[in-house]
Amino acid sequence: MSRRLAALVLLAVVSLHAQGPVLKKRGETQPQVQKDGLPPEEDTSVTTKEYAFNPLQAKKEITVGNEYFKKHSYRAAAGRYTEATKWNSGDAEAWLRLAEAQEKLKDQKAARDAYGKYLELASDAKNADEVRKKLEKLK
Repeated sequence: MSRRLAALVLLAVVSLHAQGPVLKKRGETQPQVQKDGLPPEEDTSVTTKEYAFNPLQAKKEITVGNEYFKKHSYRAAAGRYTEATKWNSGDAEAWLRLAEAQEKLKDQKAARDAYGKYLELASDAKNADEVRKKLEKLK
């Protein structure tokens, strides 16, 4: 009887050893490896964001930026307007709002650039004369 028990234990040990030296714990997965052989970057602040033409996302960014602007949080608003210009560089409203936020932040160079881009996109807008006067003030 003890020989049979010893044989069963030996058989179990050999079969476990044949499966591999390390048993995986429940729920454990193998680390993913990129093409270059390195693990994927976990810090999302290091990765660069890819922008493509997306006017809906640009409108969302402008809407959120407007809320920040109303709360006098001009830095956050400028960040949202900048994001909107990256999603849709042809959106004149985003450039105008960005210029206004930069003006509130007293960043005249950035405000001039944004006002210039707005006038380039919407030179025949109703408020174009107003914007030209603001642009002259900033120079």
